[in-house]
Formats: sequence, C-alpha cells, structure tokens
Amino acid sequence: MKKQILIYLTGAVLIVLGFTSCTKDLNRLPTNDVTANQVFSTYTGYQSAAIKMYAASALSGNSGNGSSDMQGFDPGSSDFIRGYWNAQVLSTDEAICAWNDENVGTTEMHTFNWSAQTGDLTNLYNRCYYVIAVCNEFIRQSDPTLVSSRGISGTQAADIANYAAEARFIRAYQYWVLMDLFGNVAYITEKDPVGSFLPPQKSSQFIFSYVESELKAIDGLLKPVKTAPYGRADQGADWALLARLYLNAKTYTGTDRSTDAITYSSKVIGGGYSLMPKYQNLFLADNNLNNPEQIWSLEYDGTKSQIYGGTTYLVNSAINGNMGPASFGVATGGWGGNRSTPNLPGLFADISGNTDSRAMFTWPGASTSNENNSLTTFTDGLPVVKFKNITSTGATTINGVPTSADGTSVSTDFPVFRLAEQYLIYAEAVLRGGTGGSQAQALTYFNALRERAYGNTKGDVVSISLQDILDERGRELYWECTRRTDLIRYGLFTSGAYTWAWKGNVLSGQGVDSHYNLFPIPATILSSDPNMTQNPGY
Repeated sequence: MKKQILIYLTGAVLIVLGFTSCTKDLNRLPTNDVTANQVFSTYTGYQSAAIKMYAASALSGNSGNGSSDMQGFDPGSSDFIRGYWNAQVLSTDEAICAWNDENVGTTEMHTFNWSAQTGDLTNLYNRCYYVIAVCNEFIRQSDPTLVSSRGISGTQAADIANYAAEARFIRAYQYWVLMDLFGNVAYITEKDPVGSFLPPQKSSQFIFSYVESELKAIDGLLKPVKTAPYGRADQGADWALLARLYLNAKTYTGTDRSTDAITYSSKVIGGGYSLMPKYQNLFLADNNLNNPEQIWSLEYDGTKSQIYGGTTYLVNSAINGNMGPASFGVATGGWGGNRSTPNLPGLFADISGNTDSRAMFTWPGASTSNENNSLTTFTDGLPVVKFKNITSTGATTINGVPTSADGTSVSTDFPVFRLAEQYLIYAEAVLRGGTGGSQAQALTYFNALRERAYGNTKGDVVSISLQDILDERGRELYWECTRRTDLIRYGLFTSGAYTWAWKGNVLSGQGVDSHYNLFPIPATILSSDPNMTQNPGY
C-alpha cells in the first residue's frame, strides 16, 4: 500500500493520505512513502487512489481500529458516518446516548450543550475536509494532459475521467454536508495550492451554488443510472443529491426550489429503481445483494476493514450484553449506548391490528421503559434494532465468509440514498407548491411506502399534509441521518412548538435559541485560519 502526504491546514492537523491497493482489504499499514507523481504514474495507481476516495468516507484509517488517517484523532470516533450520525440523529428526537464522554460530546449533542470545543463536531468537520482533500488531489492528478503524459490512453484514460467525475460527486456531497451542518464554511478545490494554504470562508449561498453547478456539470460524465459497480456513484446518486439539495434550498438560500426537487426526484424514480419488498432487509449484512432500492451506499466489511464507527457503531451502540448480541451478528459486542426517545416509537401505531413493520424498538431480553428519565441509563428508553449484522436469512456468513471477523465489526452497508426518500421528496415538494408533479402521484408514492410497511392497503390514506410527510419520513428514514435537516426545514428543530426528552437540557424538553440551527465552527479551525468567522451565537 502506498501513501502520499497532503498538507491541508485544518486545526494544524497534518493529513496523511494513504492510497490502498485494488483490494477490499483496507486494513493494512503503509509500507513506503512516495510522491504524487509515483502514486499516479500508472493506471493501477489511479485505481488505488479511487478506492481511497470512497474509503475515506467510510473508514477511519488504513489500519482499521488501530489508527486514524487524520493524525491526532481517535480512530474510534473520527470516521464520517459516526460523526455525521451523532450530529444528525443524537441532536434530535430519534436517539439519546447513555455515554457521558466529555471529550467527544455524546451527551452534549442531545441536550443542545455543544460548543466549538465539542469533539464530535471537530472530528466530523475535519473528516469532511479530509475527504475533500483526497478528492481534490485525485481531480488534480486526473487532468487529461497529465494522464496522457503518463502514457495512459484509450479505455484506461476514459476510466480515469469517470473516476474524476465520481471524485467531484463525493466532494460535492461533503460540501453539502458541511453547508447543512455549519453554514458558512471553508472552500478549497483542486485549483488551490497543496500545502499550508488558508482557504477562504464562503457563505452557504455560495456553497449551494457551487454544489449545484458541480452536480449538474458531472451529470453526463458519470456512469448512466444503475450501471456503476455497487458502491460507486452514478447518475442516480447525482440526481438524488440534487433532489435533496433543492428540497432544503430555502433553508440554505432563502429561495424555495420545490419545482427542481420534483424534477430530480422524478428522474431518480424513473431511473429503474424499485422498493425492496421487505423493509428490514435494507439494513442487514447482505443489503449489498439484490437490493433494487439502493442508490448509493457506503460499504463496510466486518472481516477486512474493522472500524469502531460506521455501522459497527450503529449496531453495537444500540444493544447491550443482555440483549443477546450474537443474534445481531456481534457475538462479543453490545455497548449499551444509543436508544430512542419516546417520540420516535410514538410515531408508530397499529392500524386495525396491523403493525407497521418499520417499528423495530425492542428485543427479547431487553429490560427497558419508553421513558428517558436518566440521560446516562441505557435502559431508560427503547432500544432501536433497525441495523443488524445478520443476513436476510438470519445467517452470520455470506458465501462462507463471516459477517464479522472479531465478533464486533459489522458488514452492513450504510444507505446514503435510497428510493423511498425520493418518493417522500417528490410528495413534500408537491405540497410545498412545486410544479411538474401532482397530488395524486404524491399520494400514490406515499401509500406505496405504507403498503410495504403494513403488508396490505390498510395503512393507506386518502389525503396527505406536510405534517403527514414529516411523520412518514420519521417512520421510514429514522436513524439514517436525515432528521435534524428535516426538523430544521419544518421550523421545529429549535422551536418550543415541538420538544422531546432533554431537548434544551431539561427532561420535559424546551425550545432553544435559533442559533442552534447551525453548529459552531470548531475552535481549532478558528485558531488556525484567520479567514474563518464563528457562526452567530457561539
């Protein structure tokens, strides 16, 4: 495995970029240091670098639990999904964590006591920029003139151009995440110098326009919808992100873009995807196989790429040792951390004796109540057992390979975009006044999700409101990193009109100041980059 040093000054952190070989074994130590010209001197080198730009979003480092590819950061909590999930889910009515780790901030994230020193936010901010740095370097090295000068041509050069488009997609996704979480953020592209460069801070309106323009520019450069190898971004992922971007445009820019949200969600819906027949199978260890609903996932492998973040975190933090971890595919796991607030299971109700199959909140052996009287007691609150490390047949092996090599790591992939969300984007955008869709079609998509959930048409409704869609998003997409963004779009994240246990650091919940709609720029960033200004209220 090769590595290249890239220096991007974010909190005086030296970022080490380790390029992996063309194997799914992302768990090996680097053996030599080489320059960018050496890494990208061959077609194989470009392939290895392309793997890294995907792995940078999923793993914490090249040596799994043993190190982080961001020097000075805890590998257990510096991966993207763990940090993003804590920001998007722990800050809402979807989850509360029993761990009071002040260095990370798990309790702070639920009580709205976070600050510019909160470790979760610092880790996530730096991880996003690490991924951007990886993508910037790939794009920089993929200039057609450079590729040609290295003797690469024909189909191999075409492949590299396609990888470069994928790098631009991943970078755009990371910038969307940063804009959504932090608002006005640092801006750096492949055109900026490598080294101790202090990037300028750009407004959320600027980042919105940049992400929009990038996604539109690469539309024809990515592989056609549903033709990319699993785990790689194609046109479907591009359209899905555009639909999500436009649905939230008013939050970012003050301008409603519901019509555009309808346009791009419709493109995804018409792209050949279909709902997975059984909802639970979307979140199991073989969800990479025969999954017609998945648009883009982050991949995990409990045998070759162990990590304490990602879906390993989602599975293990949601159960404890009394819940039979082996039945979840993590025989030596079960950390007893995250559970629901009463609001989440409260979204689900039986209809004429028919249970919504998406409600997965208890397990034999779990001793819990539905209340969160204690912040730090795992059994105060229902466990969420949506993600598991078993297959759709209940097995803990796939083609003879264990889903976990150590009894804790997980092979379940994380769904970044799937068709069900696009149905709900379409429906909400129609109700918000967007053109190009119809209320009748919106209702059809809405009821399609309920028919899968109930197994029949008894859950169907004859009309829907914006509140119905928010509630349905809560049932369909819980623990998939959408809730904070949804509540902000509806004006409910900081408002006292909607509360949950320990919102505002009181048991009954209370409204908080609106400046909490954005997270603070980490203190380490402010101290190292004079171009950066803190968000108001912090």
